[in-house]
Amino acid sequence: MSDLLQTPLYDMHVELGAKMVPFAGYSMPVQYPMGVMQEHLHTRAKAGLFDVSHMGQVIVKGADYAAAAAALETLIPVSILGLGENRQRYGFFTNDKGGIKDDLMLANRGDHVFVVVNAACKVSDIEHMKSLSGVEVTEVTDRALLALQGPASESVLAAMDPKAADMKFMDVADLTLNGSTCWVSRSGYTGEDGYEISVPAGEAVALAQALLAHDDVEPIGLGARDSLRLEAGLCLYGQDMDDGLNPVEASLSWAIQKVRRTGGERAGGFPGADVILPALENGVGRHRVGLKPDGRAPMRQAVPLFENEEGGRQIGFITSGAFGPSVGAPVAIGIVADSLHEPGTKLYGELRGKRLPVTVTALPFIPANFKR
Repeated sequence: MSDLLQTPLYDMHVELGAKMVPFAGYSMPVQYPMGVMQEHLHTRAKAGLFDVSHMGQVIVKGADYAAAAAALETLIPVSILGLGENRQRYGFFTNDKGGIKDDLMLANRGDHVFVVVNAACKVSDIEHMKSLSGVEVTEVTDRALLALQGPASESVLAAMDPKAADMKFMDVADLTLNGSTCWVSRSGYTGEDGYEISVPAGEAVALAQALLAHDDVEPIGLGARDSLRLEAGLCLYGQDMDDGLNPVEASLSWAIQKVRRTGGERAGGFPGADVILPALENGVGRHRVGLKPDGRAPMRQAVPLFENEEGGRQIGFITSGAFGPSVGAPVAIGIVADSLHEPGTKLYGELRGKRLPVTVTALPFIPANFKR
């Protein structure tokens, strides 16, 4: 793994006994001695600390916030101009065929837009944003990114800066944590209350150690990060959405505000609008749903789905699947025909030539615990 990049927390992960694996060009911790199952359950019960420094942090500046937001709206089909100051929103880049190039988070920081993109796509995402005219796009390379997730997150962070407790879901603020000036959002990708923390790279280890010194906080790896987001019904780019699926198929229509839809004040104007806008009105024939396989064996990505136990054509496929520690059973996400999307519908996943029952269920598998 000598050619892999390392985050500022790499040595700390090794010292904590993490199993390191290649991920998006980085050497990342997949689990710690506690193990994936216990890491997952600990995050749901108390608080888990994740290193997400491999993700891309980007500042987009124009003559003012409105100029930067308007430019980004030509690439992203959500309302960025309508985002309040120090508020964050989920969005995605689309391509000319209506597919999703990557999903992202963007925040109104007063004089600029702060964007966080996925690690595997960040080089192409940044080049994509640099194609815009009239804005300056700068990758932030001198800061690490941590995520503190779980019901104890507020009390842990508020002990360092009381303003953390005043933040609501998707608020963004500058907090002083362990003496470091941090850019903090009250968000995350676990379904739990929590925060994402951008901290100067040279101060990241000290902050992580200070957080881990709290009795309620344990380090959490990529394995539990994936099972947590899966139970929360959240998409993983490259599996539950990609450049061949449009937002309607991926059940992400909720992320496109009315102002960007047909009849809205700023309708269209983004790549693939000629595909996505009609799909929002008329549907596309299939979309993303939750699935619960019978028994204890998980059904994972690419398992084909059928309406009948024998014969018939394929009507969908699984995009993500694993055992859900909090659910106590296998859970999966898949794309199925619209006619078969109602919760309770019985389908069949084909594993090694044998079709096994799976039931359509509502997402998320567990209730979200965000602080509204």
